[in-house]
Amino acid sequence: PERGEYAEYAHADIEFVEGRDACEVLERQAAATIALFERFGDAGGGISYGEGKWTVKEVLGHLADDERIFAYRALCLARGDRRELPGFDEKLYVAGARFTALPMSFLLEDYQAVRGSALTLFRGLSPEAWLRRGVVNGYPATPRGLAFHIAGHELRHHRVLLEHYVPLLESRPAGRTS
Repeated sequence: PERGEYAEYAHADIEFVEGRDACEVLERQAAATIALFERFGDAGGGISYGEGKWTVKEVLGHLADDERIFAYRALCLARGDRRELPGFDEKLYVAGARFTALPMSFLLEDYQAVRGSALTLFRGLSPEAWLRRGVVNGYPATPRGLAFHIAGHELRHHRVLLEHYVPLLESRPAGRTS
């Protein structure tokens, strides 16, 4: 996507996305995301790398919430809805959820369902619908830009998990669950 199809704050994340077909990118990325979170399992799902930082399970829940919202925004724009779409407070959403109480298998199932739904939405869009413009949270956007935003946002969380969470997982004594 071009600048002006997504929030400027997302540009650095979108730069990490490899590929030009959003559906192919999102499908390929899902396998990597599942494999990354499966490394943690339930035993590592409660890991957090600092005070006020989300647990692994909260990160996964956040990814599903974020994708739901961005796919809904893409749907609205693709269908020609001209209303400005509101923002959301991701911290409030995580605080209002119970991700840490849910099994990792459930959170992964939810993530896969959300990704599958987003993919069927995006695969059904016409070339014109991909480029319909609207305003999301105060910035201009297209469904194409929002699809790449989903991918870039997820890659940012991959990097954080690999840099901050995986070392904590690997440094824990065998058998330790928290």
